[in-house]
Amino acid sequence: MAFDWVFVALMIVAVLLTGISKSGFAGGVGVVAVPLISLKASPTFAVAVMLPLLIVMDVFSLKAWWRQRVDRLLWLMFPPAILGVAVGYFTYGWFNEALLTLLLGIFSVLFGLWGLFKPLRGRLLPTWVGRLCGGIAGFTSFIAHAGGPPLNFYLLQCQLTKQQFLGTAVVFLAITNLVKLVPYTLLGLVTFDNLTIALLLMPVAWLGIQLGLIIQRRVDGELFFRVILCLLILLGIRLIIDGVS
Repeated sequence: MAFDWVFVALMIVAVLLTGISKSGFAGGVGVVAVPLISLKASPTFAVAVMLPLLIVMDVFSLKAWWRQRVDRLLWLMFPPAILGVAVGYFTYGWFNEALLTLLLGIFSVLFGLWGLFKPLRGRLLPTWVGRLCGGIAGFTSFIAHAGGPPLNFYLLQCQLTKQQFLGTAVVFLAITNLVKLVPYTLLGLVTFDNLTIALLLMPVAWLGIQLGLIIQRRVDGELFFRVILCLLILLGIRLIIDGVS
């Protein structure tokens, strides 16, 4: 692979946005990282090089949000997430990436529009919806590190404070990333070259985490949730374009 300046710039932007997303917006922006890197590299390379960086970012984020987690929601959603990761592993190479991207984009846009025009936290959804979202989040996280939208779909309606929302999302995504490390290694996606690139980008990951923490502290709760919904719509449109192109 030729490491030209465009590729380097895309990697830096992708890692920076992901860091901001993980510490300040519960993964809502990070879904763009794989499509962004894929402009100059294969999707397989993109997901492989991002995983060690995500785990490093999780360490930084967990220090800030561990005590804010809601354990009952983690116990509800995480077991299905493991199943979703397993499905991703056993179907690796079978599915059409363009179709998956398209479906994820449609899901994100529809959820974002629904959330903006209807009360999100007026009542809880059934627990089976939480389990389903957990399973989908595990699968989409395995495929494209895109577990944020399905996770947000359920958490945003659980009557959580901003801190509880962020803490639960950060812990869920961190544990899911650790689980993904096993199948990624078995598939040969964790290589010395990918780990070297990830090591070089770790300062950028740290900077993104710090920026995310600063941003979320200066945004009130209601505006915070609306920002996430708007970002999901914009990212969903981008994913739809990628899926049909």
